[in-house]
Amino acid sequence: MSLRDFKIGTRLGIGFGSILAILVVVIVSANALNYRNKAQLLTGLALASEKNTQASLMKSAMLETGIAMRNIGLQGDVGLMQVEEGKVREQRKLYDGARGKLSSLGLSDGEKTLLANIARVDGEVDAAFKEAMGQVLAFNSEGAAKVIATRIDPLNKTTLADINKLLDLQHVAQQSFMDDSLAADARLMTVLFILGGAAVLIGAWCAIFITRSITVPLSGALAVAQKVAAGELTSRVVVEGKDETSALQQALKDMNESLVQTVSDVRNGTDTITVASREIASGNADLSARTETQASSLEETASSMEELTSTVKQNADNARQANQLAVSASSVAEQGGKVVAQVVDTMGSIKDSSRKIVDIIGVIDGIAFQTNILALNAAVEAARAGEQGRGFAVVASEVRNLAQRSAGAAKEIKGLIGDSVDKVDAGSRLVDEAGQTMGLIVTSIRQVADIMGEITAATQEQSHGIEEVNQAIAQMDQMTQQNAALVEEAAAAAESMQEQAQKLADAVSIFKLDGESAAQASMPAPVKAPARPAPSVAATTRRLAKTAQAGTSPPAKKLAAAGGDDWEEF
Repeated sequence: MSLRDFKIGTRLGIGFGSILAILVVVIVSANALNYRNKAQLLTGLALASEKNTQASLMKSAMLETGIAMRNIGLQGDVGLMQVEEGKVREQRKLYDGARGKLSSLGLSDGEKTLLANIARVDGEVDAAFKEAMGQVLAFNSEGAAKVIATRIDPLNKTTLADINKLLDLQHVAQQSFMDDSLAADARLMTVLFILGGAAVLIGAWCAIFITRSITVPLSGALAVAQKVAAGELTSRVVVEGKDETSALQQALKDMNESLVQTVSDVRNGTDTITVASREIASGNADLSARTETQASSLEETASSMEELTSTVKQNADNARQANQLAVSASSVAEQGGKVVAQVVDTMGSIKDSSRKIVDIIGVIDGIAFQTNILALNAAVEAARAGEQGRGFAVVASEVRNLAQRSAGAAKEIKGLIGDSVDKVDAGSRLVDEAGQTMGLIVTSIRQVADIMGEITAATQEQSHGIEEVNQAIAQMDQMTQQNAALVEEAAAAAESMQEQAQKLADAVSIFKLDGESAAQASMPAPVKAPARPAPSVAATTRRLAKTAQAGTSPPAKKLAAAGGDDWEEF
């Protein structure tokens, strides 16, 4: 089975359907990959943000716990020490809850190692805190301060360093998710380019083979028509396939066989011409028929020109629409670029917030260091002056002020973390807008493709119209020449029967039939006495018209009529 076994419309439908199917595959693949990349990015950022939040809560609770522990070492009143101990237990509860939530999240090997180190150090801090509380209950403030300064504070510094490493890992993870998302977008573009190239190659293949399946048989039909117009009826028309061009070739074959039979009948009837008056009457009748046929051809020419004009206008309108859609697609692409720029700005804002968090953490570290020194000074002062020492009260006041500053810094950390989460949400919304914008671009491109299809169809109609005009003009020219020949024939028939018969034989000799040469065809036919009456020119014209109407396409009708005109000229 070949392409010519299908109708032209079916072939064109298969070609364009294949291209549309590939475009659908490209669009569906792009949307699926884009959705997966976006889901992975959002999930990763949410996980990193949750880890960052829990680690920050651990850090804040640890700092509050350290302040409360130092206050216990500085207090001389048992009631106040119990209040500070309650604060330690409350902050410790918050610390343990944040650490438990962080442990339940998906952690990397490095994060698990850091969390294990923190848990181990926390156990040492608990043991040291119990020892310090034993010293306090024994009213040994100096011993409690020593335990806090020499054991608890270094352990807290170690824990703080590990927590800061956890926070740094979360920043690295967020950046890694962004890098992976950009790499996935690059892979998506590569896939789209590959699929687009495949669509172009398949479209080119369909265009070449479908065009050849149409133009090759049409060229063969044109060659047969040209030979018939030149008077050569020896062509062998081979019909292949079941499409419209095959029907045209079958009509040309039938027309050629009909012409051969007609010319043979005319040659056999040249010796039956007996009465010049009958020939003159036949010529006049044929001349009238020529005039009617010419008028019909002129009407067809006018109709074809109207269709051609309408098609040209339609092409112009479609071209303008295609231009407008191209402008619209360009505008949508610019909008997509702006959205991407906004995403970049939002990510920059997140980075700025991260820098501020680092600065505030530095302030908290400085405050913690100063608080440690003041606590040591307070312990020394208390040791010297006892419970009536005035310096103890001043140092305790300074410790409280530093504790307030630490609390303020912790609040700022929380605010900045919340701001970072909001900016991440804004980035997600911008990514959604970018996806919608790309959808608009795809829709515009699809509309452009549809309009270009209409332009192609209009161009085909224009080509057919031009072909009909050319055929009508050729018919007009042939009919004009034939009318002049008929007038000359009518005048010559009045002079001599022999001359008319000779002219008829010479005219028929231009047709070349199988099994004879041009020289044989030019010989005059012998006159037979008992012969059947020769068919008139008008009768021959009617028979050729009936044969042409038996064809399967309008072009076959026109070619058959033209072949009849070639005979009627003589």
